[in-house]
Amino acid sequence: MPYFEEDFLQFFIDLAPNNHKDWFDENRKRYHKSVKEPFKTFVERMIALVLEEEKHWGELEAKNCIFRINRDVRFSKDKTPYKMKVSAAIVDGGKKNHTTPGLYFELGPEDIRIYGGVYQLEKEQLLVVREAIADNLEEFKKAVNNPQFKAVYGEIHGDKNKIIPKHLKVAAEKEPLIFNKNWYYFAKFEPEKLLSEDFDKFVLDIYKAGNPVKSFFEKHLK
Repeated sequence: MPYFEEDFLQFFIDLAPNNHKDWFDENRKRYHKSVKEPFKTFVERMIALVLEEEKHWGELEAKNCIFRINRDVRFSKDKTPYKMKVSAAIVDGGKKNHTTPGLYFELGPEDIRIYGGVYQLEKEQLLVVREAIADNLEEFKKAVNNPQFKAVYGEIHGDKNKIIPKHLKVAAEKEPLIFNKNWYYFAKFEPEKLLSEDFDKFVLDIYKAGNPVKSFFEKHLK
């Protein structure tokens, strides 16, 4: 059986013009039945599959991987209270770990997005990654140009700094990704894909396509 039914997508379509607490409260049972509970089941399945690949990780629970549907509106001009998607980060230690490359995915009515890479690194970790790229240029280029990685993800994204340490400037001329302050990659798919029975295996295959780049970051961020 599929993990999700069509009402998973329809819930968010209906939420879009009704993004306020009154409507959500009226539809809370529907949210639990069509969105929250199936998503938790799916995340539990993905945890099991990912842990078969990442045997060095510790145990994980879905509650430590799933992000809340409530938006943080404190510093946003958009005051709508609910996200138009659900998301989870399956990574060693749970969603608060931004250092270890893991699996992050978002499911919503606009698209499905599957991410990997490293994000929000501490200053010391940022320098470690930049120096690792500079000192291992051929290894890094081989990873990002891996045919399977390129076919699925295309390229590495991330915000950049205009200024980097002087000792990295020569290498940065050869590899501009050294200017990055985060390195992430993602693939985007039609939302109807989540209605398929093998959606778990599909997400796992996309995750594994990032292995060449993921392994580089893992190796040098130990």
